[in-house]
Amino acid sequence: MDFEFSDEQRMTIDGARRFAAERLAPVVAELDEKGEVNLEALKELGSLGYLGMTVPEEYGGSALGAVAYAGSMVELSKADAGTAVAVSVQNSLVNDAIVHFGTEKQKKEYLPKLAGGEWIGCFSLTEAGAGSDPASMVATAVRDGGDYVLNGTKNFTTSGAIADAIVVFVRCDPQPGGKGLSAFLLTKDAAGFQVGKHENKMGIRTSSTTEMVFSDCRLPAEALLGEEGKGLKIALSTLDGGRIGIAAQAIGIAEAALDESVRYAKEREQFGKPIAELEGIQFLLADMATDVELAKTMLFKVAWLKDSGHKRFTKEAAMLKLFASEMAHRVCHKAVQIHGGYGFMKEYKVERLYRDQRITEIYEGTSEIQRVVIARNILG
Repeated sequence: MDFEFSDEQRMTIDGARRFAAERLAPVVAELDEKGEVNLEALKELGSLGYLGMTVPEEYGGSALGAVAYAGSMVELSKADAGTAVAVSVQNSLVNDAIVHFGTEKQKKEYLPKLAGGEWIGCFSLTEAGAGSDPASMVATAVRDGGDYVLNGTKNFTTSGAIADAIVVFVRCDPQPGGKGLSAFLLTKDAAGFQVGKHENKMGIRTSSTTEMVFSDCRLPAEALLGEEGKGLKIALSTLDGGRIGIAAQAIGIAEAALDESVRYAKEREQFGKPIAELEGIQFLLADMATDVELAKTMLFKVAWLKDSGHKRFTKEAAMLKLFASEMAHRVCHKAVQIHGGYGFMKEYKVERLYRDQRITEIYEGTSEIQRVVIARNILG
């Protein structure tokens, strides 16, 4: 697609493309099979500025903005969606939450280490009984003198096993509902915290996904992120930016599936000619290319809205995430179909892309939740 990137944005996106080709693509199949994180590459991305793209320079970030971030996420996701989602969480959930809601002390303590890749961060919101409805969470923080004592278990935390810094959401008010939720910042060595179950996933297997267990975890009052009782507001406003990252991930997966399908269609022969010459295959490829192009155009519009800072983009972010994730499902389905029986085999990249895509319709808000958000915004 043609988009008027600045020289800095173009260099950043091109750099992500090269890194993906050189450091992610050669090992992703092996790491996917083992279910292992490419932590070395993730740390390298930090040293190159890709883990602090929305962090101001005064706190050690590269301050490259959402457009450069979105384009880079597409390129990284084309090679390794698991590593890419760790980049997304770091930038759009952890860093953004601290940038917008942290105290000056918290920003100076956490952001330089996160932006430079010295620390990996995670965002712990979901619970076993509180997924799409975070207001129903039961993990608690009870005030005890000058401290808060946290208890409870969080589920499905991306980068949980490798995280040095944790943003966690718990209930400070025993009354049900969203008004009693608060956010806290802590490090992995906090007494009373431990990583729980490591999930064995269908896709994005190069990403760590774990439980986070808090057992009388005592934190000083200064660990509170933002105001007490404002945790739901922090979570929801941060997720707007997070949806840009997941949409970019879905688009990267879909674009990779399209590229693989074009290559395969030119090489695979049936009925005495390459299947690319068959009208049925051409129609599939045309639909795939159109879907990817539309999603990329919308991605950079929403990223521009975030960078411009002049309006909320909740509705647009939900539309983008909904369309991009369901688009990726359609494209990856067609990619496997074009590959036929080979698309079902692990030797072919589209098998992994099909598995990796599926989560994009679920995390950072399911497709059903995106429709709720969109409907509420257009109905007023």
